Amino acid sequence: MIDTTEIQVRGTEREGVRAGITPARLDALSRDIMSLKQELKAVILAHNYQVAEIQDVADFVGDSLGLAQQAAKTSAEIIVFCGVHFMAETAKILNPGKVVVLPDRDAGCSLEESCPADRLRAFQASNPNFYTIAYINCSAEVKALSDVICTSGNAVRIVEAAPPGKDLLFVPDENLGSWVIEQTGRPMTLWQGNCYVHVEWTHANILKIREKHPGAPVVAHPECTRAVRMLADEVCSTEKMVAYCRASSASALIIATEAGMLHRLRRECPGKIFIPAPTSHCACNECRFMKMNTLEKLHDCMANLSPRVELSSEILKRARAPIDRMLEISAR
Repeated sequence: MIDTTEIQVRGTEREGVRAGITPARLDALSRDIMSLKQELKAVILAHNYQVAEIQDVADFVGDSLGLAQQAAKTSAEIIVFCGVHFMAETAKILNPGKVVVLPDRDAGCSLEESCPADRLRAFQASNPNFYTIAYINCSAEVKALSDVICTSGNAVRIVEAAPPGKDLLFVPDENLGSWVIEQTGRPMTLWQGNCYVHVEWTHANILKIREKHPGAPVVAHPECTRAVRMLADEVCSTEKMVAYCRASSASALIIATEAGMLHRLRRECPGKIFIPAPTSHCACNECRFMKMNTLEKLHDCMANLSPRVELSSEILKRARAPIDRMLEISAR
C-alpha cells in the first residue's frame, strides 16, 4: 500500500528547505515581483523544472514548446524567462526588439554544452546531404546551423515532416533521438549527448520503485535511457505528462523526470499522488542548472533588468528560421 501522507509531506518539506526563506519573506518577495511585473508590463515564463515558488508567480508554466509559443505571441514589453540560458535565447530570437532577462546567466544545460557550434559545423561538413534536426536544448549558434528545431513534445512530428531524400542528423540528445527512431522508423545519425539528470535513472532503479508501488504507472521523459523507457507505461514530454496523469485512473503515479515537475502535477491533478522515481543516490532527481534560479534572483533581475540576453543580428536572423519552421509544422 502507498503511504500517501509520507509522500505528500516529503514533497512539501523539500520545497520549503529548497526555498531557504521564511514564509513571510516568500510572501513579500512574491508581492514585490507581481508589482514589478505590472510596472514593467512584463510577462514571466517558467519552465516546469523551476522551483515551486517561481512557478507560483509565473504567468505561464510549461515545457520548451509551450514556452516558445508563448514567447512568440506575447505582447509584453519585457520577457522574464525562468529557465536555463538557451530557453531565454529562444525567447530573444523570437522577440529581437524586446528586453529578455533571466534570473541567473549561468543557468546552463549539459545538452547545450555537449554540442559546441564549431564541432557541429565540422561534422556537418562531412556529409553535405545532412538535414540537421536540433533539439531545442542547444545554443543559439547551434540553432543557426540547423534546418529545423524540435522539442520532446513535437520531435516525432518534426522528424516525420523531414525531407525523405535527406540524411537526418539529430542533435544533441542521443536518448531522445533513439526514442524518435523507435516511434518513426526513420534512421538518423545521433549526436552523442545527453541530459545528465535523465540518465541518472537506471533499469534497476525503476524495477525497485515499481515493486514498492505495484499499482502506480511509470511515466518517463524520452530523455531517459532506453533501459528506463522500456519499463515505462508512458513515455512523453512534460506537457503531455500533465494530460496523461489527469486522464489516468490511477491514484498514484511514478514520475521519471526532473523533480520540479512534481509541483505542477500536484497542482493540476489534485487528489493524486506523484512519486519521484529515485536514482541510486537520492530519492528524486533535480537539475542543478534549473535550481540556480531562485525567487530572490527573479526579483533582482526584474528590479535591475539584468542579466539580459543579447545576440548578434546575424545569429538572430539565422536561428529564427528553424524555430519558425518548427512552430509552423507544430501548428499543422
